Amino acid sequence: MPHTKHIAKDVLTLEGDSLPLLAARPVDAHKGQFGHVLVIGGDRGTGGAGLLAAEAALRCGAGLVSLATRGEHLAAAQARLPEVMSLGVQSANQLMAPLSRASVLVVGPGLGQAAWGRSLLSALVDVALPQVWDADALNLLARSPLSVPAHSILTPHPGEAARLLGIATEAVQADRAGAARKLARKYAAVCILKGAGSLVAAPDGHLAMCQHGHPAMATAGLGDVLSGVLGALLAQGMAPWQAACLGVWLHARAGERQGEKGRGLAASDLIPEIRQLLEEHSACQV
Repeated sequence: MPHTKHIAKDVLTLEGDSLPLLAARPVDAHKGQFGHVLVIGGDRGTGGAGLLAAEAALRCGAGLVSLATRGEHLAAAQARLPEVMSLGVQSANQLMAPLSRASVLVVGPGLGQAAWGRSLLSALVDVALPQVWDADALNLLARSPLSVPAHSILTPHPGEAARLLGIATEAVQADRAGAARKLARKYAAVCILKGAGSLVAAPDGHLAMCQHGHPAMATAGLGDVLSGVLGALLAQGMAPWQAACLGVWLHARAGERQGEKGRGLAASDLIPEIRQLLEEHSACQV
């Protein structure tokens, strides 16, 4: 959908040489220093979304990654990602133990909007941890008067942004900068408005734009990958604004590199590319 309003000149353009760096790691580094990301999602039929987010978090340097999902998905999760601590949850009560060990939450990939997803999300609004809300977490937020925890990042696409603001998708696209800033103010959270020319907005009005990307990225699952990247950056100590700016750039540049191969891009194709880009940008050891 075309954009009909120009972005203001004071908007930061996201480029590698102006983005924040992750610190290099000391030779005696251990996994406990780099955070524990807990991904919550994957209702029946959408278990792959949580797996994509968890894999992206692992490959972007989180020290530990856990996945809370439907029990039916455990076999697939353990086969695909043996490094991730996967657990089956039937109710919000079963989240208490993993929440006590987590340092960052990624909420929403494949969560669904049925009773299971609603129950899990309601248990997270009072958890004092940085959180990334994506996909159905945003759709549930649009339907319910939930409070977004402090130090969180919201990642709506234009349709989700429209539901959160109570306006038409066309109105969001007509003034993407205004919509992103309104969402950031409304929820007191950093907001990433996805799409061609993704925008990052802070509650104080700061706005950044990423002009990278590729049409081959128009495929399912890329948002799940982005949410995992953001969770890993938060887990390694980045502030929400920094994590959002770097994460959006990494994701878009990886899409460009993979997009050069043409159609048929799968979301998982981006993960090794993002890992390589992150190493080029912020070397693990120097």
